[in-house]
Amino acid sequence: MLRKILHSKIHRARVTSARLDYVGSITIDADILDAIGLRANDEVIIANCDNGERFETYVFRGERGSRQIIINGAAARLAGEGHTVIIMHYAYATEDEYRSFKPKVALMRPDNTIEEVITYDNR
Repeated sequence: MLRKILHSKIHRARVTSARLDYVGSITIDADILDAIGLRANDEVIIANCDNGERFETYVFRGERGSRQIIINGAAARLAGEGHTVIIMHYAYATEDEYRSFKPKVALMRPDNTIEEVITYDNR
């Protein structure tokens, strides 16, 4: 049996731009993606801390060092520039994978630099 588990999370990132007339997705700085093992085209769930909206989309790799968190397409109606968001990625794991896996979480500063990368224990 496979379980859907948290793979990685970007905690409290600041939206730098919202582009309604753009191909849908979320653009995330490549440095942030690499720090937690998130990849382009991965599906993510986004929780907007400012208005309570939750939505899903997929990842575009942003320019390295740009600190970009850009909401694209129709989702730009759900999160705007300056909003604080939590970005979560889930993966499917076997029981053996679940026991040994520890999700990576990037704790963000208000300027979208990483304050710390932590892991969650699954026990």
